[in-house]
Amino acid sequence: MGRAIIVHGGAGLIPPDRYEVAREGCRAAAQAGWRILADGGSALDAIEAAITTLEDNPGFNAGTGAVLTSDGRAQLDCGVMDGASLNVGAIAGVEHIKNPIQVARAVLASPHVLLVGAGAEEFAHEAGIALCDPGELITPYQYARWQRGYRPGDGAHAGTELDALLPQPLAEQKSRAAANGHTANSKPVHADDVKHGTVGAVAVDSNGNIVASASTGGRAGKHLGRVGDTPLPGCGYYAEGGLGGVSCTGDGEDFIRLLLAKRVADYLSAGLSAQGAATAAIRLLGERTTGEGGLIVLDSHGRVGYARNSATMAHAFMMDDMPAPFAGI
Repeated sequence: MGRAIIVHGGAGLIPPDRYEVAREGCRAAAQAGWRILADGGSALDAIEAAITTLEDNPGFNAGTGAVLTSDGRAQLDCGVMDGASLNVGAIAGVEHIKNPIQVARAVLASPHVLLVGAGAEEFAHEAGIALCDPGELITPYQYARWQRGYRPGDGAHAGTELDALLPQPLAEQKSRAAANGHTANSKPVHADDVKHGTVGAVAVDSNGNIVASASTGGRAGKHLGRVGDTPLPGCGYYAEGGLGGVSCTGDGEDFIRLLLAKRVADYLSAGLSAQGAATAAIRLLGERTTGEGGLIVLDSHGRVGYARNSATMAHAFMMDDMPAPFAGI
């Protein structure tokens, strides 16, 4: 049984000139989690560190830099599952949370499983997690993409028509977003016509505990209030002691219809390897739906698997006896 962590930065189309940025972002997240595992820390702590790193990277569609809804908001979803206890913590549709993984973890430690919107934000406040101005989540790049209208297939309308409909406080937050001072790496990792993108991580610690998580801004131009697979256990992520863990990214509605993350655990239970389970699940996605996406897997021994039917999926992993994380597209 070995320690391991694997992360992904979303499935879709990453232009070649963004490959290294995507790899480096995933590599940094894997390293953040690995440092905790290497010091004997828990898989849950490692996952929080890795996902926080991805949420704070404005190039990925989670936390700061998330894509915007049809009316120009960043609405975030996140979920995390502890394979030892089968406890789940998830939130959806939040707009005042800088790092949704922190709130999802707090929910995991509570009697609840899934909290949404204002209720989730009230819970965060009660748990001592600071709320943020929604404008802090919106990068100039994402605001510009929304304002001109996401490319065909993203379901967004022209921003010039929507600006007049925005509540004035939100419109003011948009104008403040341009002053956030993000670097060139705030340019989105994925191309404009990508409808989705989720970050995720799975880790196994020295005690054999396994934890899986996913975090996202959802689809570009999504209907206000839309929730995909990301906060739903068994759909966007799943972890079970003795089997393994998985985190998914892609067309969320199809992942929900297939309960795809849980199917990966079933494949592991049936004796497939981590790679075999990942490949079988993505094959099923292609056979039963028109959806695109990918997923990452660790089995209970820390062995890695990953697969996709999308053009690319940024990912990185680290395990015992590796001098540095492997990062790929």
